[in-house]
Amino acid sequence: MRKSGEVLVRTLICASFISSVLSQDHLLGSARVVFQTNHGDIEFGFFPTVAPKTVDHIFKLVRLGCYNTNHFFRVDKGFVAQVADVIGGREAPMNEEQRMEAKKTIIGEFSDVKHVRGILSMGRVGVDVTTVDKWDFPAVYSDPNSAASSFSILLGNAPHLDGQYAIFGKVTKGDETLKRLEELPTRKEGIFVMPIERITILSSYFYDTKMETCEEEKLMLERRLTASAIEIERQRMKCFP
Repeated sequence: MRKSGEVLVRTLICASFISSVLSQDHLLGSARVVFQTNHGDIEFGFFPTVAPKTVDHIFKLVRLGCYNTNHFFRVDKGFVAQVADVIGGREAPMNEEQRMEAKKTIIGEFSDVKHVRGILSMGRVGVDVTTVDKWDFPAVYSDPNSAASSFSILLGNAPHLDGQYAIFGKVTKGDETLKRLEELPTRKEGIFVMPIERITILSSYFYDTKMETCEEEKLMLERRLTASAIEIERQRMKCFP
């Protein structure tokens, strides 16, 4: 009975994730980023029309390789998995270009997009309302324009964060990885629920879904042209030996 109950809960979580993901699809741009962690890959896309400055900043950090060797310093099951600030969170040293971009803060781009499972939401510097217990939301707000490089992946619905934190994208693949992260042993350190072992972002890469589609179409067209050329040559040899 217990096992069937656990299966039902997992099914409901999966269904909730799929529903929330599909409801945001129309906001997605064509760029995709993949974080390759020591527990599996997480792919996400951006909402360029919702938070353009935030998207530009995070995507530049990705392109510069700033998230490589960084980690998830917090995993609060059913709430958030939070990526550390790249300054101080990485194992590898940063070069000057990386450090300059990482030091930048972004103006808060708040929207009516909801905080549901799979959503990407920026963190802040200072007293961060997302770092308190999810059932004890305080009337304390940090600087709304202090977002830098730390961000959270929502592991559940959190309506109390709506309109308070800049949403800039969502997970497009990798919910199984998120589930694995949620099952890892954690420890409570003050207001944080933190994984006992380091969850490392080993590397990252990005691609464009439009370019991928064009490449496939290009290859198909090339195959058709080659086939046509062969047929034309066959007919030429038949008719004009």
